[in-house]
Amino acid sequence: MKKNLISIVILALLIVNIVLTAIMMFSVTGTSRKTAALVDNIATALNLELAANGNGEDAEQEPVPMSDTATYDISEKMTIPLKLDAEEEPHFFIASITLSMNTKDKGYKKYGADIDTRESLIKSEINDVVSQYTVDEARDKQDDIRAEILERVQKMFDSEFIFNVAFSDIMIQ
Repeated sequence: MKKNLISIVILALLIVNIVLTAIMMFSVTGTSRKTAALVDNIATALNLELAANGNGEDAEQEPVPMSDTATYDISEKMTIPLKLDAEEEPHFFIASITLSMNTKDKGYKKYGADIDTRESLIKSEINDVVSQYTVDEARDKQDDIRAEILERVQKMFDSEFIFNVAFSDIMIQ
């Protein structure tokens, strides 16, 4: 009889153990899901912050495939006077400028075909941006200059069909 009584106590303890283990699993599982969701939200926020700071090249947008890219070259090299530095000597920024456009964007359908008619407005925006920099800043901050030109041109067209500004044949003197 003692063996049956001990077996019943062991069986009761096993059932209590199983019940407590089940309760613990459900509580831990719910907490781990919440923790995983929190970590996911933090990772998403960090990615958005990197994109907002410009640390990723067009990180908030998907890259435009080459098949959907059209380019527009400003017809001639631009010679832009730079802001006077401490030496008070005139310096110039000379470059060929190319705008990359997304042919699938609705703005391209509206403005892309006849963008050459607005070339003087685009040149004016480029001139306004570049002329704010001294010769040393123009050498060191070309990415900032490109980003500011892109922002101003997108604002001018009220569209993001122009997604990149590129300089070539740069000469700063």
